Amino acid sequence: MNNDTNILIIDDEAVIRDGCVRILQKEGWKVETADKGHEGIELLKNRNFDILLLDLMMPGMSGLEVLSEVKELSIEIYIIVITGYATIETAVEAMKKGAFDYISKPFTPDQLRVVVRKVLQNKALRMEAEFLRKEQEKGLLAIAREKSKIRTIMDCIPNGVLVIDSDKRVALNNPMASKLLNVNSMESIGLKVEECIDCPDLINTINEVLENALDDDPYRTLEIEQKGLAPQMAHIAPVTMEDGSVIGAVVILQDISAQKLIDKMKSDFMAKVTHELKTPAATINQLLMTIQSGVVGKLEDEQEKMVGRARLWGDTMLELISDLLNISKIESGLAIVKFEPMEIDEVIDYVIEMIKPQAEKKNIRIVSNLNGNHPMIYADRGSMKDVFVNLVSNAVKYSENDTEIKIKGEADKDFLNISVTDSGFGISGEDIPHLFERFFRVKTDKTRRIMGTGLGLPIVKEIIDSHHGLIKIESVLDQGSTFTVSLPLHNA
Repeated sequence: MNNDTNILIIDDEAVIRDGCVRILQKEGWKVETADKGHEGIELLKNRNFDILLLDLMMPGMSGLEVLSEVKELSIEIYIIVITGYATIETAVEAMKKGAFDYISKPFTPDQLRVVVRKVLQNKALRMEAEFLRKEQEKGLLAIAREKSKIRTIMDCIPNGVLVIDSDKRVALNNPMASKLLNVNSMESIGLKVEECIDCPDLINTINEVLENALDDDPYRTLEIEQKGLAPQMAHIAPVTMEDGSVIGAVVILQDISAQKLIDKMKSDFMAKVTHELKTPAATINQLLMTIQSGVVGKLEDEQEKMVGRARLWGDTMLELISDLLNISKIESGLAIVKFEPMEIDEVIDYVIEMIKPQAEKKNIRIVSNLNGNHPMIYADRGSMKDVFVNLVSNAVKYSENDTEIKIKGEADKDFLNISVTDSGFGISGEDIPHLFERFFRVKTDKTRRIMGTGLGLPIVKEIIDSHHGLIKIESVLDQGSTFTVSLPLHNA
């Protein structure tokens, strides 16, 4: 046990905080807690902590915002993110922003102890390397030959460790790195990185780190998904001397194949469950429609009101099931059926015709300047319909009666930019960064009665990303919003 280890827990759930405190204090570690992000930041400013256990999903200041704040403060601390219903991609994003590792709720005491000990092992290795650097001021290759202690420590580390010298030669690696990169541990020593490692993305990132080693933020994180290699996360950092000279780089490799498999199992389970729910939910809705039509007898006013409300919730349930099925298809790579050259005008005309009844109920006019004069894009037609049905439908939902929605297209060198502009309720600056988070919904007095699942915009973002496009939001509260989708041109 290391009684000098100080740990801070930032989590809005009291049961998680209290459970972690009990588990960690039994190991002799000192533990402090905070239930809000800004409170945790204040503790970090005034006290020294070795490890931060950080919940990603918190009201107010989110875990990712805390991560960014910690980075700006230049606090030297190991961060372990706690993720609940968020996907592996959310945890990966946090690790790209500087987190060391993550743990998923619910977790066992052993899982918590293992991830904390992994941090302490990594810290011990860094301290040992720093000690040797100061003592000897030699190149990394010399350290590898002369210090068997480092070799022993590295062989026991569960993550892969790869050390590159300033000539871009392999100075040191451990068995896990050899396994993850499919290289021979001994034969690779002294060889150029590109001569023994078949992973172009990793080689390019190592070169980038060495070239920018003296920048303010030279560290890089890379997710490796390459045929023949296990899915893994690579953390690359330069090694510099006190005089500012660069003597190499260190690569830490973390196998995430188990997490990927778990995530796939979750997606498969979600797809099966939602598929099985769709039929009974649709049947219930159909029966409610039949009752409301009066076929089985005239309804009293109060009965009519209750059946109508039940149908409204039934429609919302069907929308949620449909959105969950779409997300499962996107995550499994089955959503994009066929990329082809196409004119976006046809899609916009289809969307306007489809949304028109919904708009006419509120006396909203939808106008478009897309008239066949714009260049073609390269996209999946069905996916483009999903994108713009969602955006135009949202514009109608969140607009006042007797207003206008404008759809405009404008091409530049590489992209066709299609904007959907309304003069509706608008979105606050605080809410805009969260719009593409799953299940997030803007909550104001004007929007609280509007039904929705909080999955539409995340699906739009996933589709746009899969087309190598961009989506941008501009909004002023109580004045309206503009969603601009940029899609690569066919020629580009």
